[in-house]
Amino acid sequence: MRRIGVVVAAVLLCTGVVEAGPQTAKTSSSKSTPAKAKHRVAAFSGHNANKTALRTEPLEKPSGHIMLRAENLAEEVDVNIYKPDGSFDEGSLAKLDDMFRCSKTGEVRAVRRELYEQLSRINDHFEGKQIFLVSGFRFAERNSSRHYHASAMDIRIPGVSINEMYKYAESLDAGGMGLGIYPTSQFIHVDFRAPGEPSYRWTDYSGHGGPSHKATKSKSQHTQPARKPTS
Repeated sequence: MRRIGVVVAAVLLCTGVVEAGPQTAKTSSSKSTPAKAKHRVAAFSGHNANKTALRTEPLEKPSGHIMLRAENLAEEVDVNIYKPDGSFDEGSLAKLDDMFRCSKTGEVRAVRRELYEQLSRINDHFEGKQIFLVSGFRFAERNSSRHYHASAMDIRIPGVSINEMYKYAESLDAGGMGLGIYPTSQFIHVDFRAPGEPSYRWTDYSGHGGPSHKATKSKSQHTQPARKPTS
């Protein structure tokens, strides 16, 4: 009788009257799951800054202190852009101009003074930590770049997140500034736009030397000759 029961059960199983166990069912009904499509992030995205988010209060004058290291040149400078009477120290500005020189051609230009003042404010805010200059003036750059016009800098501060740097730099914009964040290369870009251009914001994942920042069509503003160091 036991033998007959086993045979009957086998027949029922084969005809589908009796369901298979969990493991057998899983094997017979398993289907290949299609791979999930990867979410592609755009290398570059940018937009005009919201005017309501721009600074409305006047900026306080910075200390003038700048402690800077140029990464591509492996050079350092520690200066104050102001004289004791509060006027600009041309000798200090000339030293900074030299640090901002084009790393490819060696060309030096007079960098916009307001950019140095923003650099000093950043230096003050982060309590005198040395700022690393990734890129300053770029003579070989296209003329739509603010780097070409000696009005831009790419910077980072070891030990400080680029998000924190970017957020503080935004608080300095009363209009006409460009700010970019580069998560891949870990630096932020700060510039002054061409006259009449709105403030601009962007994120660039391509790394240094990737897609350009927001280009300006203006060609009226040219680079200024280098300042001559004074005693």
